[in-house]
Amino acid sequence: MPMMASALVVLVALLHLYFLVLEMFLWTRPLGLKTFRNTPERAEATRVLAANQGLYNGFLAAGLLWGRWTAQWNVVVFFLLCVVAAALYGAWSVSRRILVVQGVPAIAALVAISLS
Repeated sequence: MPMMASALVVLVALLHLYFLVLEMFLWTRPLGLKTFRNTPERAEATRVLAANQGLYNGFLAAGLLWGRWTAQWNVVVFFLLCVVAAALYGAWSVSRRILVVQGVPAIAALVAISLS
């Protein structure tokens, strides 16, 4: 796989590891509150839900890195499609910003893979 496609896959995985940290460990802290435009009260009430969401982001990152490490591009494509699906749902249900932050890098990686 060309370097650009590989780099984009790793970027998407790193983004999802960052989301894991934000949602599992920083949700009620200043960075998490600012990132998700949350109040301390709402963040505390949704802390467990956010941690669960963060765990799923970790699974996406693990799948992408595993597929990249073992050069199983069908696995990488599957997990990238999962990221795009999550981004589309997040854009529809929460904020269009999710599509840009989460979906665009995954779509770019899919395009790079398909062009290689």
